[in-house]
Formats: sequence, structure tokens, C-alpha cells
Amino acid sequence: MGDIAAVASKPAILQTTPRLTWADRWDHFLARMGVRRNEHRVEPGLYELGAPTRDSPVFVSANYTLSFDALRSSLVGISGYILVLDTQGINVWCAAGKGTFGTDEIVARVEATRLKEVVAHRKLILPQLGAPGVAAHEVKKRSGFGVEYGPVRAADLPEYLKTHRAIPQMRLVQFTLRNRMVLISVEVLQGLLSMLAAAIILYFVGGPVFALAALAAVLAGNVVFPILLPWIPTHDFSTKGFLLGVLVALPFALSVFWRHPTWVWWRQVGQALAFLLAMPAATAFVALNFTGSTTFTSRSGVKREMFAYIQPMAWIFGLGILLAIVSALVR
Repeated sequence: MGDIAAVASKPAILQTTPRLTWADRWDHFLARMGVRRNEHRVEPGLYELGAPTRDSPVFVSANYTLSFDALRSSLVGISGYILVLDTQGINVWCAAGKGTFGTDEIVARVEATRLKEVVAHRKLILPQLGAPGVAAHEVKKRSGFGVEYGPVRAADLPEYLKTHRAIPQMRLVQFTLRNRMVLISVEVLQGLLSMLAAAIILYFVGGPVFALAALAAVLAGNVVFPILLPWIPTHDFSTKGFLLGVLVALPFALSVFWRHPTWVWWRQVGQALAFLLAMPAATAFVALNFTGSTTFTSRSGVKREMFAYIQPMAWIFGLGILLAIVSALVR
């Protein structure tokens, strides 16, 4: 009876390994494609990796599978514990902005897993991108565990653990072409039905050119924008998207003059302006979605940009649609 009670009183520790299975990779693929976006989660709790002792490090992660798997797969040959927070299936950086990767959840998870009984030290290693949601002094005060921010990328952890000091490159947040291209499939698939619906409606209302213009405007925001992001001048995503939209709209605007040479000049100009107004506004709106997909932006910056540009976008888009309707109806 005493042995049973002792076993029952032990903290519950889950098991994991640094090895990724084909099932894990399939889950990653579905996550990248935006399929079942809210279902890519692991169970929150304390995980044992390798053969940890009471002196082994404790890493903190989100319960989003891509975040958790990136961490554990980087710790090959390293024994330790992974404290997985309940971030509702959201990655570390976004969860920190939303507050689910935050002080309260860390303190609650430390208590729920009885971490003090598992390790002798009082140190948690957090991903650097989780810092916006965490008040380290509060975590220390309320849980007894100090917070140590590791490198930006989980892949740098083995080197970081040698000294527990991050060289400048480990603190540098990068958003490379590869990182940006990974996001394209999610954005395209999420907006595919609405994009096709708009194109079909415009095909019957204004003809194939208008349908093609709708597809071009949306795909410019979803596909071309993330590729060219660092090289488009201006700081805000909205103005970057608008400039890109103008470039995409120019061929459509110029095509009006050779497609309708018999139209009076003001009708030609009206339809050309319709493309130059509606398309850039649509591209800018789509491009604005990427403020939540890159560490180039901040929570306050996103809010400021939305308040500054959403209304002007709507007015410009509406004016472009109005000009398109007028130019199509007036003879």
C-alpha cells in the first residue's frame, strides 16, 4: 500500500524523444498548408527528454506542434525537461503577443507539474521570442524559478548550452526568403475560395479581364509580396502592398487604351483608374495579413497600421469599384 501511495504522489511526467516520425512530418505539412489550423497541438505538461537528472535544464515551449517539435529535435543527445505551456495551439511569438505564452501560464504550469519536486535548480530556459509576454521578475516572485532567455532559434540551443551565453547572431531575428516562402501556401489556401468566388463574379459582371485582375491583385499580396518584402520601399506593410499593387495594376490600366480604342477618353481614363485604385487597395489589404507572420512587426505597430490604413484602403477600393461600374455602364 505504501509503494502504491508513493507512486501516486510522484509528479506526472510525459515522455518524448528528439526523433521526428513520419506522422510528425505529416502533421507539419498539414500545419504549413493551413489544414485544421487549430488542431496542431501537443498536451501541455512536463516532458522528459533523454535521461534527465535533477540538475538537467528545463526548457519552456508552446503546445503548438511545430514549436514543440523544433525544440525537441534540436536537442539530440541532450537530456532535459520540456515544460509545455497551454498556448491553445499557437506558436511562441504569437502566443506571447496574445498573452497565452505568459507569466500566469508559466506560474500555473510550474505548480501543476510540481516542477520543484523534479529538479533541484530553479531556472527556466525560455525562447527569446516569448519575452514580450513574460514578466521575469513576476515569474521568479510567484514560482521561485528564474527566467533565462535562450537563443532565437532552437537549433542554436546545443551551442548555447555550453556557456549559457548567446552570441549576437543567436539574438538576431531573421526572416529569410525561405521563412517567407513557407507562409505562402497557408495564405493562398486560406483565401482560395473567396478569391475564386470574387473572380467568378467579376467574370460575369465585367468580363475575363476583371476576373484576371482580381486574381492578380490577391496573388500579388499572397505570393509576390512575401518574396519581395525586404526590397519594397516604405516601412509599413500596407504601403508596401499598395506600391506592389500599383505595379501589378499598371498593365491592366494600360490595356484599357488598346482594348477599347473607340471609347471616349474620359471612359478610358475612368476604367484605367478603376484598376489603379481597386487593385492596389486589395493587394495592400492582403499584404497586411503578413504583419502577424513576421517578427519584423510589433503588436503596437500592427494596431497602429490597421487604424491608419484600413479605412483609406476601403475608400480607395470602393472608389475603384465605382469607377469600374460607371465605365462599364455608361455608353
